[in-house]
Amino acid sequence: MAMTQKRLLGMGLLIAACAAVAAASAGAATVRVGTLVLHADGGFQPHVLPRRSYAPIRFQGHGEIKTTDGSVPPALRHVKVEFDRDGRLATAGLPVCAPSRIEATTVKQARSRCAGAIVGRGHVGAILSFGASRIKVRSPLTLFNGPRQNGNITVVAHAQTAVPVFQSYVVVVPIERRRGIYGYRSSFDIPEIAGGAGALTGIDAKIGRRYSFRGARRSYVSARCSDYILQTQGYFSFDDGNVIYGSVFKPCRMRR
Repeated sequence: MAMTQKRLLGMGLLIAACAAVAAASAGAATVRVGTLVLHADGGFQPHVLPRRSYAPIRFQGHGEIKTTDGSVPPALRHVKVEFDRDGRLATAGLPVCAPSRIEATTVKQARSRCAGAIVGRGHVGAILSFGASRIKVRSPLTLFNGPRQNGNITVVAHAQTAVPVFQSYVVVVPIERRRGIYGYRSSFDIPEIAGGAGALTGIDAKIGRRYSFRGARRSYVSARCSDYILQTQGYFSFDDGNVIYGSVFKPCRMRR
């Protein structure tokens, strides 16, 4: 590996199951960069999708960041993710949650104030380091349909910590429509946790929402299966200079 000021690892994550078991877990992948370990797993349902039209799906996945020597992992600072053009997001008629409505709120308060805009739920974990002391924290994660920015869909993510003091985290994630293999791109910064004393260690989420608008049933997330594969490309930058990037491929089956 060539190394200058940062170490760059190109990784190909192949998460695939044979067609006969595609409805089950899509598999998992683990990547190591020095002592840093990134583990990912996930999938979507249903796996049988139309070739040309779009059908509702639900996505679920989780990621874990840890080290092989038990040290505190470096803080994740920036994320960029690109999604297959065979996926589609729809928000017409879906309530919107303004970030200002859920600032400085508990999880319960945020979900109550923007209940109609929830598009996903999960958890986020972190480790706080204060000298020789380490504290593991875990918070429910809520994803809301946010206001558009420059015409683009946004997701507003909310979580909280109570150690060393109560603090809520609100992150606006823009989702830009693109041309080419990847139909959507999202790029955003991860805020400091506990004033820089914390590092993200894990996240899991289930994303999907069915709702009605103008007498029709709609889905926040839909997909088709035009080439038997749905793919995602990710780029993760850490504060120690490590950058991990790569692609995840998931199988789908064409509906006959």
